[in-house]
Amino acid sequence: MAARLDRIVRQRLEKLEGIRARGINPYPHRYKRTHTTEQAVTLLRQKENDLAQAEEVSVAGRIIARRLMGKSAFVDIRDGSGKVQLLFQNINKFDKGQIQLFNDLDIGDIIGVEGNLLRTKSGEPTILVGDFTLLSKSLHPLPEKWHGLQDVDTRYRQRYLDLIANPETEETFRVRSQVIAAIRQFLNQQDFLEVETPIMQMSAGGALAHPFITHYHSLDHDFYLRIALELHLKRLIIGGFDRVYELGRIFRNEGISTKHNPEFTMLESYQAYADYNDVMSMFEEMASCITKELTGSYEIKFGDNKIDFAPPWQRLELHQAIIKYSGIDFNKFPDADSLRGEMLRLKIDVDPTKDRGRLIDELISTFVEPNLINPTFLCDYPVEMSPLAKVKPGDERLVERFEAFAGGMEIANAFTELNDPVEQRQRFEQQQERRFTEGETETIDEDFLLALEYGMPPTGGLGVGIDRLVMLLTGQQSIREVIFFPQLKEKE
Repeated sequence: MAARLDRIVRQRLEKLEGIRARGINPYPHRYKRTHTTEQAVTLLRQKENDLAQAEEVSVAGRIIARRLMGKSAFVDIRDGSGKVQLLFQNINKFDKGQIQLFNDLDIGDIIGVEGNLLRTKSGEPTILVGDFTLLSKSLHPLPEKWHGLQDVDTRYRQRYLDLIANPETEETFRVRSQVIAAIRQFLNQQDFLEVETPIMQMSAGGALAHPFITHYHSLDHDFYLRIALELHLKRLIIGGFDRVYELGRIFRNEGISTKHNPEFTMLESYQAYADYNDVMSMFEEMASCITKELTGSYEIKFGDNKIDFAPPWQRLELHQAIIKYSGIDFNKFPDADSLRGEMLRLKIDVDPTKDRGRLIDELISTFVEPNLINPTFLCDYPVEMSPLAKVKPGDERLVERFEAFAGGMEIANAFTELNDPVEQRQRFEQQQERRFTEGETETIDEDFLLALEYGMPPTGGLGVGIDRLVMLLTGQQSIREVIFFPQLKEKE
């Protein structure tokens, strides 16, 4: 196979040299189109009842198929809007130079054509080519079966080939763009202000996650790539903006799976004078409206399941859900050792370094999460799992927090935000002590605590995993299918 590919590349290089030798630039600076392929086909439909004059168009795209039929040839080209058929009728009618250029064309080349619109006897929208131009010579062949590049590793490493070969991949990423645009539209209409916050930060805060570390040479100081958007957005609430949001990249130096990529996209929003109930209602409305807008229905298919996003969504208390699905009542086990012992008794393999909060999180991900197929709010979490959330009135063991699940995975997380600076410092110090015991280090964001001391209004905060939401709305089972360039191991 490698020898064959090398031979094809050599042949194409020889063609390239021949084209240049004839004074043709195989990579011109620009090409003026009058229409995309989709616009050309639409124009034909609009005009084909008017037979007085043929419509002339100029389009451009990549050759994806060619069929010789005697002295004529049919060629399919694709651009960003779709594809259209070209008819080179009686190639010998072209001048000698154009005939030579046509013979040097290969599948994968990008060309521009001028010609009249028509419909063939079989009903196919077609451009009868009057003139054509080579815009880019492709030196490598497209995948053998351009209708379906199947090798997963190649699809992820060479996403451009995946996009060329698989129209459904292109559609997935168009939906991704539409989801993000719809989120922006929804929040803007709710009077939220879109903002941007630093990616490189002095402290890695706002979540429990391993950060990536980089070195800033000019300041001779290590910085962290952000693991959350939270702490800087809260500074803006303190500064007087009542509603803010950011759509941004997050970086967590952790495992890779079908649901996790170390670099991912997060929406975080913060709303002053609101609590987690207000945020719950807002997210339910936003997610259901976007689903209906993009798919035409509240109901979508995800794997073997049908998921109904129509409100109202199911609401479950976390404590009762864990009892229901695992049989463990974590309130009976007040520390990590006793809870770990119960999990081991039930033959649940556990990491001996995890604290009680992370053990409860493992119970959620192992037993509860896979059962939450229809959109569900899991509410009221133990305080040690949520150092940035406010304690639930009447039960100081819990905080006002929910996570939203659908399709058996978490898609959102929200708090009634803790705004007591004294308690927040105590929570950070306790968290730091636990993580130090586990062999991790984390600095406390003193600047954030200083800002909090100036006073933050009651606030509801929301975080949404954009990649997972797109997975649901496009029916993809792996996060790598919805990230253009997912993280992969280095190829040997």
